Amino acid sequence: MDKKKMALCTPIPEDKLDVIKEYCEVTVCGELKHGKGNVTEEMTKEECMGNELVVLGDEYAGAQTIKEWADAGMKFLGVAKGTPATVDYDAIADAGLELSYTPGRNRVAVAEYTIGLMIASARNMTLSAAGLLKGEHTGEACDIYDVPDVKNVTFGPLDEKHPFTDYGVGFELYGKKLGIAGYGAIGREVAVRAKAFGMEILAYDPYLDSEKIKADGAVPADLDTMLSESDIVSIHLPVIPATKGTVNKEWFSKMKRTALLINTARAYVIDQKDFVEALQNKTIGGAAVDVYWKEPVPANHPLLSMRNVVCTPHMAGLTTDVDGWSGKMMGDEVIAYLKGEPRKYLWKLRR
Repeated sequence: MDKKKMALCTPIPEDKLDVIKEYCEVTVCGELKHGKGNVTEEMTKEECMGNELVVLGDEYAGAQTIKEWADAGMKFLGVAKGTPATVDYDAIADAGLELSYTPGRNRVAVAEYTIGLMIASARNMTLSAAGLLKGEHTGEACDIYDVPDVKNVTFGPLDEKHPFTDYGVGFELYGKKLGIAGYGAIGREVAVRAKAFGMEILAYDPYLDSEKIKADGAVPADLDTMLSESDIVSIHLPVIPATKGTVNKEWFSKMKRTALLINTARAYVIDQKDFVEALQNKTIGGAAVDVYWKEPVPANHPLLSMRNVVCTPHMAGLTTDVDGWSGKMMGDEVIAYLKGEPRKYLWKLRR
């Protein structure tokens, strides 16, 4: 049997790869060969040219790249991402191809991180932790092992010098309402975990059957209800043209002035200027963000200097486990194609 040619740019577990190699000659390309962030689109195009199967990770493939691959015989394209925004959908559709991807591959990683940001923001954790590192609310240097015999050790009287006064007293998640914008794989994982904290979940997703939301113990809500009643709003919207800048001043004006906004999706869905102004003007209480409109986030970005904002450098979706999940899913997609079986994870190409 003549083997097919496959260009592989992302890890696939050995047990899956062994099956694939029975059908394919596999060439390692892209970031799997050169390392994260060390690949241009031109490099990817050249290395993957002439392969029937092309499996990408974070590599970009625009319209011309995809057209040239298809003209050279590409029949399978996979992108091991939860949202395959790094490829041109129209070009894939024009070539008459389908697109395999790995939905929900990092849903647990992002959901856990989102809960962490909610707690950090609600309890002012990063503000107070950074304050201690800068020497705020610390005592004079001393012999740290010479400990006084005091049972109730505290930071002192609750006055203007107390950390509570400086950083503020946060609130518990228990009993609060969490609004989830976008009840997909990640939104649902956040909801399930938030329920364990005793939160009430208001889920806004006009494209999802409300019965699926109710099955998780969440409450389907229209946008206005979700925004006006939630103590925390967590964004899990997909990156598509219809969602660009959709989280804007109209959203913020409907939220509680004490409400927090959490974003571990993409900055693409938030109007940057409206967001900054809402935080500066205290239209909303605060925010926690892991994603930005330009990355690395510019050093002069106002979010970095706001005491009511928790900022982290786009870390939510990556753990030591994520490549394993996405690799398994993509491996199954490749094997299904090679065996002529239906594929499970196909992106709906939007024309």
